[in-house]
Amino acid sequence: MNNTKILTYVFLVIAIGLAAYLVNLIYSDIEEKRRIAEIEARVVEKLKIIRDAEIAYQAVHGQYTSDWDKLISFINNGKIYVIEKKEEIIPLDYGADSLVIHVDTLDAVNVKDSLFSVEKYPDLVIDEIYMIPESGKKFEIFADKITKSGVTVDVIEVRDVDPVDKTRKEDSDIKNRKPLRFGSRTEITTSGNWGE
Repeated sequence: MNNTKILTYVFLVIAIGLAAYLVNLIYSDIEEKRRIAEIEARVVEKLKIIRDAEIAYQAVHGQYTSDWDKLISFINNGKIYVIEKKEEIIPLDYGADSLVIHVDTLDAVNVKDSLFSVEKYPDLVIDEIYMIPESGKKFEIFADKITKSGVTVDVIEVRDVDPVDKTRKEDSDIKNRKPLRFGSRTEITTSGNWGE
């Protein structure tokens, strides 16, 4: 066997090894991105559920809550009132109109049955609503009143404290590269940073 054949075989083995290494590297990167996307989809779903619960809580109680026990109790035992509003316009003698609004409570429905039914969320464990999927840590929740343009308003922010995607940093200048969250501590919003 001459040196050319030996070198050819050596380079062939190196090329096969390098190709296998690169394929494995690319495959593992694709699998990791898929895993992150699946977990983040579950986190977003949980954040949407929490947001729906907080909006309902605020509608009933007049403010958001930062107490997980109160929110869970509200979901399990709370009621949402179905109301009907009717407006009556009464013309006045001097050409103006008077508006009278009649509000009637028609029914009260359970929060759990109306917003979080088993048909809609078959795998939802309400007593674990505060848990971040995969990590098991608690979502950070902030609810308070702030003054905005001279008016006191309610604000809410719920965020993932342990993002599975480690490139999501709190100090990122790009909103959708921060840890997943909805709401704001300084703005009147309940929108999420996941593209909604």
